[in-house]
Amino acid sequence: MATKITSWTGSSMAFGIAFSVILVWGITGPIFGYSDTWQLVINTGTTIITFLMVFLIQKSQNKDSKAIQLKLNELLAASRFASNRMVDIEDLSENELDVLRKFYQKLAEMAETDSDIHTSHSIDAAQKLHRHKKESLSGFSNGDTGSHE
Repeated sequence: MATKITSWTGSSMAFGIAFSVILVWGITGPIFGYSDTWQLVINTGTTIITFLMVFLIQKSQNKDSKAIQLKLNELLAASRFASNRMVDIEDLSENELDVLRKFYQKLAEMAETDSDIHTSHSIDAAQKLHRHKKESLSGFSNGDTGSHE
């Protein structure tokens, strides 16, 4: 129901009705002598509508956010290269999200040193590839030429 109301209140018809109410209110000002009661009517009406709209908009945004999260979860679950750790991260605490952000910053730093940015697709793959590169490089520094004769 909230979705239908939110959708309707964002329509041209709703705008037209709201504009008409304001226009009628403005026109009736001289009739009522611009009295305090005349001003109170519009102030009270707009305050009540605004108060209710805040909750309707929030409910609509919450629903949209859930739908987007589910779509993203589906994309992550369907991709064989994506890290499944990312599914349902919206339920993590602020501190846990900060830790995860640091992992992705590390991933970005590692990707900057690679010549091909497509070599790693997840935190797990990036760490494994990074360890493999380090091991390979340390082998070269210990006199290993890399040839397998």
